[in-house]
Amino acid sequence: MSPRHVPASVTELQRIGLFGSLPGETIAKLAERMVREEFAGGKRIVTGGESTDRFYVLLSGMAGVTQEGLGARGIMRPGETFGEVAPLLGVERTATVTAMTTCVVASCDEETFNELLRPLYADDE
Repeated sequence: MSPRHVPASVTELQRIGLFGSLPGETIAKLAERMVREEFAGGKRIVTGGESTDRFYVLLSGMAGVTQEGLGARGIMRPGETFGEVAPLLGVERTATVTAMTTCVVASCDEETFNELLRPLYADDE
């Protein structure tokens, strides 16, 4: 079976620092709902300006982050998350994330984000 059709595993998600405070039951629900995808080096994972609501976790590989008019903003490594601004604020993508090497990401839709992950960002709002 292709990694594209395999849900994220509980073990993978437990390694994500942001998820450290989540109870095991929440991690298990999240693992069931997050979808894994593989992106070859050079492929865009998300594009700035898009109207999408998915939240992402980089499970393996390295990805570059750029913003229109600002250029390169940083490099993402395994365990880092991105895409939270769109579901949190209901806005278009604020940055483009491009795979620098082969990357495996797990993502969830806005409904799952709001139900299981939004509380992690409550202090930031």
